[in-house]
Amino acid sequence: MKSSVFSASTLGVALVSLAGVLWGSSGTAQHLGAAGLSPFWVGAAQLGVASVFLLGWLWWSVRGRSQLPVLRPRAAGLRWSWFVWASVGIGGYSVFFYEGLRLAGVGVGTAVAIGSSPIWAGLLQALVLRAPLSALWWLGTLVSVAGGAAMVAGKGGGSSISWHGLLLCLLAGLSYAGYALINKRLVSHMAPKVVNCYVFTGAALLAAPVAWLQAGAPQWSLSALLVVVYLGLVVSGVAHLLFSIGLRHISGPTGVTLSLVEPMAAFLLAVWIVGERQPLAAWLGLLAVLAGLMVVVAAEVRSARQRPVAQAMA
Repeated sequence: MKSSVFSASTLGVALVSLAGVLWGSSGTAQHLGAAGLSPFWVGAAQLGVASVFLLGWLWWSVRGRSQLPVLRPRAAGLRWSWFVWASVGIGGYSVFFYEGLRLAGVGVGTAVAIGSSPIWAGLLQALVLRAPLSALWWLGTLVSVAGGAAMVAGKGGGSSISWHGLLLCLLAGLSYAGYALINKRLVSHMAPKVVNCYVFTGAALLAAPVAWLQAGAPQWSLSALLVVVYLGLVVSGVAHLLFSIGLRHISGPTGVTLSLVEPMAAFLLAVWIVGERQPLAAWLGLLAVLAGLMVVVAAEVRSARQRPVAQAMA
């Protein structure tokens, strides 16, 4: 029993970490080809491409079947409102995140948005779901967040601070944390491919009019189109499928904390592909993020081992 629980938790950690690596490639991809397209449209079009990909994947997987109970949320004991809130979460993340980056700067904005999301997730789990996390989990999360902040501080930046931008980045972190916790509940009762299809279709429908209002008509180029297709297929479609499958085996807050793999991957890709030079403080921050994530993984495995014992005693 313990070995099976351990392997399930390990699988969940591996899948979510791999999703984080794919997410981390988004910044490099945009740097290489999407500079002419508004960030609002990058996010909205990315969600749209992901929606089409997930719809196609779902159609392919269920083709030829006479009965499709898997497509009916009510049959699985789920409420449509949960899908709506999940769509609002992932769509709101894109809207708040890209606008926050524009105002606060890429480095600081990314650190605030991604760094705050695990803390939001832990607070939501404790205060809303009434399921507080262990002290070990909080220790690892705070170490990782501090490491991410050190990575940003090590790069330096402008002296001015946009408090409006920071607020939007905090809202982006809250939106993503809410999405992850709701998604955890959804994929526990329904196939991840179905959940993601519904959620990303809803998110795309919400994000497109916001992008139009904020940036007007999109200005497309071949390079921007290729980047958006890559972001939609790989960074949103495949990565979030991996994330959702991984959430079946680990807690929602742990999944959010493991998303800190994203800035680690982005950091390394910027060094290896873009050719950025990073100071020692940034590298030390990277090591702190890695160390904190190892502590979070240890806390998750310990919690997974204790759950079967608690269930057996109930």
